[in-house]
Amino acid sequence: MGSVAFVQRLSALTGHRHAEKVLAGLCFAEASLIPAFPEVMLAPMIMADRRRAWRLAAICTLASVAGGMLGYAIGLFLFELVGQPLLAFYGLTGDFDTLAARFNDAGWLMVLIGALSPIPYKVITITSGVTSLDLWTFVLVGLFGRGLRYLIPCALLYAFGPAAGELTRRHPRKVAVASIVLVIGGFAMAGLIL
Repeated sequence: MGSVAFVQRLSALTGHRHAEKVLAGLCFAEASLIPAFPEVMLAPMIMADRRRAWRLAAICTLASVAGGMLGYAIGLFLFELVGQPLLAFYGLTGDFDTLAARFNDAGWLMVLIGALSPIPYKVITITSGVTSLDLWTFVLVGLFGRGLRYLIPCALLYAFGPAAGELTRRHPRKVAVASIVLVIGGFAMAGLIL
C-alpha cells in the first residue's frame, strides 16, 4: 500500500466507531516505532465535531507519552536488539554516540524539541532510554511538549474548522501529500541534526 493510499485509508477511519482508539494507537506507535502523522486522522475528526477537539488533544497527548515510554524502554533495555535496528532502518545511526553524549547534557531540552518538532519523536524517546535520562524529567517534559504539539492544531481546527474542512474536501490529495511531505521533512531534519 502506497503512502497516499495509507493516508486516505486513515482518513476514512475517522468516522468509524473505534476512531478514537485507532487515533490513540497511531499516536502511541508514532512515539515509539513507526513514522506516522496522526493529524491525518485528527483533523477530520475535529472537523466532523469541533466539540471533541479538547478530548482528542488529550487522547493524542496521553497516547503519545505512553508510546514514548515504550521507546524509552526500548532504549534502556533493548537497544542492541530492537533500538539499533530500528534507528538503522530509518537511517539515523550515523553519529548516534555523539548525540547520546550531547543528550546527557541537555536531555530535557532535546525531549522538548523532539516533542514539538517534526523530528521523529521515536529517536528522542529511544535516545532518552539509552542515555538513562531521568524518567520523571522525560515524562513531564514529554507531557508538556506533546500536549502543546496536539493542543495547538486542535485549537486551530476548533477555531477555523469550517475553512480547514473546505480545504480538505476540495483538495484531499494535496492535503494527503502535504502530510507525507511533513513526515519526510521531519526525517530529513533528524538526519541533519544526527
